[in-house]
Amino acid sequence: MSAVLSTAPAAPAEAAAHFAARLAFGTDVADVHTDLEAGVPGLIVIDSRSVEAWDQGHVPGAVHLPTAQITERASRVVPRDVTVVTYCWGPGCNGATRAALAFALLGYQVKEMAGGYEYWVREGFAVQTPAGRVIEPADPLTAPVSAAACGC
Repeated sequence: MSAVLSTAPAAPAEAAAHFAARLAFGTDVADVHTDLEAGVPGLIVIDSRSVEAWDQGHVPGAVHLPTAQITERASRVVPRDVTVVTYCWGPGCNGATRAALAFALLGYQVKEMAGGYEYWVREGFAVQTPAGRVIEPADPLTAPVSAAACGC
């Protein structure tokens, strides 16, 4: 008996709806990096972590808005006509999910950045620190070390 097939796969139309929905709710660090580098309009990246985490390093161009402050400050900081992309520490943290929920409840279009700050760093993208921009080498378990993107 197959462990994979012990539960039958969904019908193709159901699978397509499921995966399309997942992409509507989230994005990944490589796509966010590509859009930020290209200056794509209509996006704002929100770092929902603490001041201490932000000061340690953050995505260049991101806006710092801790989750607990979103309800109070979002209307003053985030234009209504943009898509919000939230991130927190990484896959072991649900802070970006909570931040995305807070924005959605306020009526914003929002996506969560999978992998968060951890995978931003692990994929070798620049981070802003008090000492300036820093780039760590790409982790070969998360990104090719000899290419700018994984090609997926």
